[in-house]
Amino acid sequence: MNKDINAKDLKKESPRSAYETMGGYAILPRAIDKGRATIAGTQWEYNFDCPVDNKFLSFSGLKGEDMKAVLASGASDEEVLEWVKKSATSHTDEEIKEWSDHFHSDYSYTTDPDKSGWFRGECAKYGLDPDKTTLFDFLDVDDRESHKS
Repeated sequence: MNKDINAKDLKKESPRSAYETMGGYAILPRAIDKGRATIAGTQWEYNFDCPVDNKFLSFSGLKGEDMKAVLASGASDEEVLEWVKKSATSHTDEEIKEWSDHFHSDYSYTTDPDKSGWFRGECAKYGLDPDKTTLFDFLDVDDRESHKS
């Protein structure tokens, strides 16, 4: 295990919320936590470079394998953000904010035929109304419930 990467043990604590931003980017702090844990072997049930992480990676034009290499180098959050700013597709601060803010009202998982059944079933586990729950809202509840003692 590489102790220099400051990895969380995701069996004991959740990664940061997908809503949390860094440099204006939603998802980035969560992806960092999952990437570091994957490198350290402490990812538990979490997956790095998953469909949620790929929302960020696609928007930024970055590749998961490249981000993982930066994390494996022991880069701090600030250094990862500098790498993102240098390597990502160029977006204005306003475009980044608009993209990140979109997730506060993204209910597409209830209308997407490929994801709706899964999402409705997952929301039902926690008594959430899928028509009033965003994917990020669900992830926050799932993280909290998964780590109850």
